[in-house]
Amino acid sequence: MSGNHRALHEKEKRSAGGLTRNQFFLIAFVCSFAYYVFPGYLFPMLVSVSWICWIYPNSVLAHQLGSGLHGLGIGAIGFDWSSISAYLGSPLASPWFATANIAAGFFLIMYVITPIAYWLNIFKAKTFPIFSDGLFTSTGQNYNISAIINNNFLFDTEAYEREGPLYISTFFAMSYGVGFACLTATVVHVLLFHGREIWQLSKSAFEEKGMDVHTKLMRKYKQVPEWWFTCILLINIAATIFTCQYYNNQLQLPWWGVLLACVLALFFTLPIGVITATTNQTPALNVITEYIIGYIYPGFPAANICFKVYGYISMKQGITFLQDLKLGHYMKIPPRAMFMAQVFGTIISALAHLGTAWWLMNTIPDICDREMLPPGSPWTCPGDHVFYDASIIWGLIGPRRIFGDLGYYSSVNWFFFAGAVAPVLVWIAHKAFPNRPWIRHITMPVLLGATVNMPPATAVNYTSWILIGFASGFIAYRYYRDWWSRHNYVLSGALDAGLAFMGVLLYLCLGMEHISLNWLKMQSDGCPLASCPTEPGTVVKGCPVL
Repeated sequence: MSGNHRALHEKEKRSAGGLTRNQFFLIAFVCSFAYYVFPGYLFPMLVSVSWICWIYPNSVLAHQLGSGLHGLGIGAIGFDWSSISAYLGSPLASPWFATANIAAGFFLIMYVITPIAYWLNIFKAKTFPIFSDGLFTSTGQNYNISAIINNNFLFDTEAYEREGPLYISTFFAMSYGVGFACLTATVVHVLLFHGREIWQLSKSAFEEKGMDVHTKLMRKYKQVPEWWFTCILLINIAATIFTCQYYNNQLQLPWWGVLLACVLALFFTLPIGVITATTNQTPALNVITEYIIGYIYPGFPAANICFKVYGYISMKQGITFLQDLKLGHYMKIPPRAMFMAQVFGTIISALAHLGTAWWLMNTIPDICDREMLPPGSPWTCPGDHVFYDASIIWGLIGPRRIFGDLGYYSSVNWFFFAGAVAPVLVWIAHKAFPNRPWIRHITMPVLLGATVNMPPATAVNYTSWILIGFASGFIAYRYYRDWWSRHNYVLSGALDAGLAFMGVLLYLCLGMEHISLNWLKMQSDGCPLASCPTEPGTVVKGCPVL
């Protein structure tokens, strides 16, 4: 927080190189703006450079190991800031210990658990790609989802029995497992390491002695009445319940589902908020919301989606709201002005997102349809595909037939137990060796939840993020500590702003006119065999039969 505080309050002055922070921002912004034309238009293959695939162009194993987009990403690196910061945020903004936890978790899951599970053929792993968000049959073919849905978009049990059980890739199954572990680890970690602190702060929250200097200064402003927030909350809950009841045939979610989602969001906001505040990484709540509503209300995919949105996304937005309040607190913005900015900003953002989505769906032919889109199209929607697949797994078919007593992946539930035990072991080690403070920095919710964004995130998103995070957090910070503390966040913001402006410019000037280059116009990383199965006799289009 010290670097952020200095960036907000320290007087503008020139660095050793003779540049102010504003001047440094402009230079970094121009460089980022100019550079993004290469990965954003001229050479999209810079998103993932997988040199192992170049050396062994005909080896399935080499492609599985080296592909940064469809494999384990060993040696893969990306030169596109938009892909580096897309899922974990800016690597320049996370504390070094959090970066180390993510690196350890990524290595453990990507290079230990997944390869062992794959090459031991656990869950018929070799029949499917080693890394994929797809849904498969037992023979490795894409699952025909439309065959198990009736005319009312509901689950057809008899059709499912005819089609056979649904399978997922090894890594996809492991990603759900670590999602289970991350959830229980978050609750246990916060109770063990922050429980007493939370209790003491809760008791002193309304006492003068519990206020820091920033809170005392903010007391001079007119505060936002509590009923303002209460009214917004009640109005939104009432509107959501009305919408779900009025459009029940489409949304499928009953009124009690809305209330249950609100309870889950409220319960997990505190523990997840603590992890976010201390590590700049937010554990995901989406798996538990899908799991709960999938067991209670199976066979309704739209209801599962709505419940996840109200339970998980509302909590995530609440954390973002608290981050804004914290920033306003340190910048001494009047609370009422902050409240109005957030309310109107939320309304404008919602309308802009809705309008953009509506426009894209009516402008881009076959948007998000990977089989119908032309090669090299950027409109593949990886996040939306994972969202859709989750609605099938948890909503349509239901967790009981996938991860329950009727499912093939029931053993994955042991991750819940492993996640609960892991923070206890760290806490015991911390108490046993109090003179080794690094043990306290082992944050199991971050370590176990390192890959919760995979998929849709790929290996190269993580390898590049970790590389930059270690470089900035260790080398630059160690040898240029004073300079880095003043320019770290400025550089991060400049990189984000530069690519954002160039991305919009490229689309308005070239994308809308369908002007593209055929030479080197590759979205792939040159590893076409990375998604091929290795089970002998499995036939998949475009793959060699072993």
